[in-house]
Amino acid sequence: MPDDFRPAFLPRSSRRSFLKTLGAATLAAPFITHNLFAQPPSRRLRHASFGAGGMAWADLTQIANCANVEIVAVCDVDLNRTVEARKKFPNARIYQDWRELLDKESKNIDSVNVSTPDHMHAPIGVSAMQLGKHVYGQKPLAHELYEVRRMTETAHQKKLVTQMGIQIHSSVYYRMAVRLVQDGVIGQIKEVHSWCDKSWGDLSAKPDKTDAVPAGFDWNLWLGVCAERPFIGDAYYHPGNWRKRLDFGTGTLGDMGCHIFDPVFEAIGLTAPMTIRSEGPAPNEWNWALNGKINYGFAGTRRTAAKILPVTWYDGTAKPAAEIIALIEGEEFPGAGSIFIGTEGVMLLPHYSLPTLFPKTKFRDFKFPQVKGAKHWEQFVNACRGDGKTTANFAYAGPLTETILLGGIASRFPHVTLEWNVPKMKFNVREASELVRRNYRAGWSVKSL
Repeated sequence: MPDDFRPAFLPRSSRRSFLKTLGAATLAAPFITHNLFAQPPSRRLRHASFGAGGMAWADLTQIANCANVEIVAVCDVDLNRTVEARKKFPNARIYQDWRELLDKESKNIDSVNVSTPDHMHAPIGVSAMQLGKHVYGQKPLAHELYEVRRMTETAHQKKLVTQMGIQIHSSVYYRMAVRLVQDGVIGQIKEVHSWCDKSWGDLSAKPDKTDAVPAGFDWNLWLGVCAERPFIGDAYYHPGNWRKRLDFGTGTLGDMGCHIFDPVFEAIGLTAPMTIRSEGPAPNEWNWALNGKINYGFAGTRRTAAKILPVTWYDGTAKPAAEIIALIEGEEFPGAGSIFIGTEGVMLLPHYSLPTLFPKTKFRDFKFPQVKGAKHWEQFVNACRGDGKTTANFAYAGPLTETILLGGIASRFPHVTLEWNVPKMKFNVREASELVRRNYRAGWSVKSL
């Protein structure tokens, strides 16, 4: 078993049987037959990008800035968003259909980044991995729980280098927080509160109209695996607000939870939550809700004070109770972050900032350890060449993403405690289990998904 494969979504006692299941699945799984096993990449890494604007542009340019990387191809369903890519990478071939890129460039590329809206992460990512390509996948890893599990399994089966786009995972800020918890600086962890004040939700109904599709934009390709529907302009879907829509995005929790839960997950050594309960509003028929609150119950670890660790998520205007905020002693309450409450102290970890310890009188003379950060994209590029390993590989990022998506499902059942059966991927509520996997529209099935 590779050192970097740790199926953290399973209790430790279940991991051996899970790996046996993976072995059987490898033999039985359908696959794309041509160029199944890519040759080991040379020192020159040949790379393709799925997505050309927004976060895709950041991923593409960061990877391109690494030494000895060749950008071979760029794909975007909106050709208007490829203008800068054409200028910066004049030798790269431009595609509008991701399937065409994989078919025509399969022998010419070693790695890809998948930086599209959430609903297409898994179809593109799994298809690329079935061709033996290393994958840098944006967060959340996929839109559906089932898709996340298949991406985790496929990466393991194909023995590929993977990395999820939670770049702050590699920063000195989050690494410092993980180190402090694991060193026991604030004792055993009793509870954690995490939040983000973004509001990727919408209380309104979907507009009853159909707009003209802009020139250069393929609406059918953008919909991908999702059911057909009329195009609506004014950035209702593309390019700006798809995160609010149930079928395409994963709300504020899906957008930011993978970042903010990351140091909580790693520092404490969490696996899958046993229970999930929403105390916030439910989504409507079309959109994610606002001001969510999700209570998770995790099995305790050697770093927790009890057998059950409560972790609570808040978004929008929802925030921890006043007595929790009081623990940071008047420190400015950040727009996003976490408060770790331990038996020996409290740690405030703002999103993308160094942690602060409380009570201030106790930790006034505390000397922080020396912790080094890393370059997240460069770590991926180097690992593709066989130099080192990634730390946000899908074996880690898959279980983390599953935890986040469990909260999204729970939000549809307010004030109901959902119990999660990890191996079977089922809840104690049938209607919730029906949301683990969705059917792709006709003609858009993806092998191994």
